[in-house]
Formats: sequence, structure tokens, C-alpha cells
Amino acid sequence: MSLEDVTYKIIGCAMKVHNALGNGFQEVIYQRCLAIEMERAGLNFGREVEQVIYYDGIEVGTRRADFVVEGKVIVELKALINLEDVHLAQAKNYVLAYDFPVGLLINFGASSLQYKKVFNPKKSESGFTGFKDLRDLSR
Repeated sequence: MSLEDVTYKIIGCAMKVHNALGNGFQEVIYQRCLAIEMERAGLNFGREVEQVIYYDGIEVGTRRADFVVEGKVIVELKALINLEDVHLAQAKNYVLAYDFPVGLLINFGASSLQYKKVFNPKKSESGFTGFKDLRDLSR
């Protein structure tokens, strides 16, 4: 399955969850529901996957990704009124630290589902090195 197919399926699953629940729940509720939808969609994923973070080749700690999907997409969830630059920076850092080609930042906290695709400049198939601001989806 291509990266585009995987991200498309993940976003579709997130849309189902947001359409059913709306906004206003804690992040962990959306995380559990998204896991149910991704399983139904036939996606292979790990939840709360711990990854070692290195600085200059030295282990400095660990970080847990909300999801690692199909072994190639990092998914970071939020349940905020609105995404800010700091959340985008966090998602990009995770993509770089985990050395994955792409990540999705998904926000369930707004009245419309918000999501952004974040690319790793070292692995991007398209040569795109930043993030793609995908449209917000109304319920």
C-alpha cells in the first residue's frame, strides 16, 4: 500500500470518528475510537509506540507516538480548539526523530476535523520538505 493510500485511509477513519463524536472529548477517547476504525479498515498499526530519541548519537530519552501505521506513518493526535505552530513543529520533530517518511497531525478538538500531513525531507518521495496544509473538514 502506498503512503498516499495509507494516509487517505487514516484520514477517512478520523473523519468517521469525528462525525460520530464531534469535538469535546479528551484525546484518549479519540485515540481509542481511531484504533477501532483503523482496525475495521484493515490497517496494521501500533498504539503508543515507544521510540528512543538520540542527540548526536547519544540516547537522551524516549517518546511515544500515538500511532505508527503500516510501519511507515506516524500519527499524532490532538483534542484542541485549534492547532498552533508548536503542534506542527512537534509532529515534524517526531517524523524526523522516528525517521519516517510522513506523519499526520490530526486534531479532533475543533468543530471541524483538522489534519496536516508532515514530510521528512530525507525521505520525501515528492521532494517536499515541510508540511501540507490539508483542508479542515466540516462534520
